[in-house]
Amino acid sequence: MANPPPVLQTVPTDTWVAAAWEDFLTFADDPNLVSGRFYYDEGCMRIEMSPVGSAHSQDNSIVSTVIVLYAAIKNIAIKELTNPSLRKAEIREAQPDIAYYVGKKLRFPPRNNAPVNLNELDPPTLVVEVAASSLEDDTNRKQKLYQRMGVQEYWVVDVNAGKVIASCLNQTQSHFIRESQVLLELDINLVEEALKRSQNEDDGAISRWLLVTLTQQ
Repeated sequence: MANPPPVLQTVPTDTWVAAAWEDFLTFADDPNLVSGRFYYDEGCMRIEMSPVGSAHSQDNSIVSTVIVLYAAIKNIAIKELTNPSLRKAEIREAQPDIAYYVGKKLRFPPRNNAPVNLNELDPPTLVVEVAASSLEDDTNRKQKLYQRMGVQEYWVVDVNAGKVIASCLNQTQSHFIRESQVLLELDINLVEEALKRSQNEDDGAISRWLLVTLTQQ
């Protein structure tokens, strides 16, 4: 009878390593790692402990503002989750920067502090990762993870370039888009313009500009 795999005592961060689900939970539930972000995909785990700087935080806030204001003006039903844990037990887990349920028939996850249970609930419609130091992984391995989860649209915000890499996903393929397919053709150029303005303008000024621009469309 084969011996069980050894229990992991330590694990390198910011890289994918082979791990059993039980080992992943040991790290994900460790109170000493509460500031970390955890990903699991079919036998491999990744822990990100990189500090989140001002640029990452500002871009996260601006993208959220654009999406929520756009949905409000276009009368799109939406529910935002910030830094949620999305869990399909024993198979995969992710902790994106922002996730959105979009559409009139959306079901809100229960209001508690447990991971969103994807064995019982649909995955978010749109997921956003803000990449300051993890761009390569965000545009590659994580995209495949969200694709397998059933996420319909995935954005990666390249903090250093001020660009948004947006993709439409299905179970077998993905393709780049410049207009959102789940937010009634929201122009990705508008999101990038808001990111550019945020380098010199305060959030109130950007919100006022967005309101004027969107109501004229």
